[in-house]
Amino acid sequence: MRIIGGQFKGFRFNPPDKIPARPTTDRSKESLINILLSSLGLENKNCLDLFSGTGNIAFELASQGASYVTAVDVNFHSVSFIKQTFQTLGYKDFKVIKSDVFKWLAQNKNLQFDLIFADPPYDNQSIAELPKLIFDNNLISRGGILVIEHRSVLNFQDEHLKFHRDYGQSRFSFFS
Repeated sequence: MRIIGGQFKGFRFNPPDKIPARPTTDRSKESLINILLSSLGLENKNCLDLFSGTGNIAFELASQGASYVTAVDVNFHSVSFIKQTFQTLGYKDFKVIKSDVFKWLAQNKNLQFDLIFADPPYDNQSIAELPKLIFDNNLISRGGILVIEHRSVLNFQDEHLKFHRDYGQSRFSFFS
């Protein structure tokens, strides 16, 4: 895996096999970052990466100039790997939290993020609850964006949904 742009462009990282993750492909990630750069910009943004897995998106956000990146994942090996990789990169403005994402979101009301990216396991039965939980808990700053990566067959019915982009069997749904 590699970081595709920004300050750490070209940095390669190899997550351990103990991380049960389905990393976002480079093609999808590049498209996502281009959309975010043109619509929101990433420099000086406070970003939250939910279900971080390998840290793939968190590292990209840091590389693109995010002022702070918070990564949340329930897996111990994910959390350890993400911390270690941020330290290897020399990126200091991060926090990695080992927690169930849904519990963490419910307990951290009114934290404000400019960008929230969520890539839950595709078989997670609670994916459809994410937008409501995030918006009801006031976690998105004014003008901020929520992006959820999920199976392309899932269609959100949410007032905050603005558009989606499909990449094979994956879809990015954009909310604001």
